[in-house]
Amino acid sequence: MQDKPVALVTGANKGIGLQIAKDLAAHGFTVLVGSRNLEHGETAAKSVGAGARALQLDVTNQASISAAAERVRSEPGRLDVLVNNAGISHASGSFEEAVKSNRLSVASLDEVRAVFETNVFGVIAVTQAMLPLLREAPAGRIVNVSSSSGSLTMNSDPTNPHRAMFGTYSSSKTALNAITLAFALELESTRIKVNAACPGFTATDLNNFRGTRTVEQAAREPVRLALLDAKGPTGTFSNEDGARPW
Repeated sequence: MQDKPVALVTGANKGIGLQIAKDLAAHGFTVLVGSRNLEHGETAAKSVGAGARALQLDVTNQASISAAAERVRSEPGRLDVLVNNAGISHASGSFEEAVKSNRLSVASLDEVRAVFETNVFGVIAVTQAMLPLLREAPAGRIVNVSSSSGSLTMNSDPTNPHRAMFGTYSSSKTALNAITLAFALELESTRIKVNAACPGFTATDLNNFRGTRTVEQAAREPVRLALLDAKGPTGTFSNEDGARPW
């Protein structure tokens, strides 16, 4: 087992995940670049630098998840940080079609299931698979990349102009926030801290690059949470400006 701390970032071959990987590598981590397509992951790992390795990982495929956990156990033999970044806003079709079908009243059940499979069940499955390694770490950290669009408090406010978009994607992030808290409560007697981060409306292919924030800005809060010391919180939901309402 190596002495250098190790971080795994899912969906790290592009966008926010890739920037998180770069930032963690700059902080001295060996970074495992999780990617469904290994070739894409290898290309991304090269851009991260010498402290990065590609890891084939499809968060919707249990065999892929189990194999990834076995590879991490074998080499590098430790895991200190897990960033559950992989996510989708819609299962298929154009961005414009996805916006229309985001409403739960019109979205197909297959569409809803596909989004939850990645954004919710994938996070649970990967976290469960990596927990044995994180329990062995001196200070395990789990960061779930969420969204304020999933805040029930904010979307219950009639003055919130964005609540009209609350649907398939945002409800999956509501569920993600709930499981973040569930894992945090279960693990609060351990050295593992579990928190959720909102990166903001970032220009990525998730929104057809219509976001207003850069990936560099978006990565700041997930990275901060990944680097929490022993006095840091667990079971929180935050962005760069502080706590966000659940």
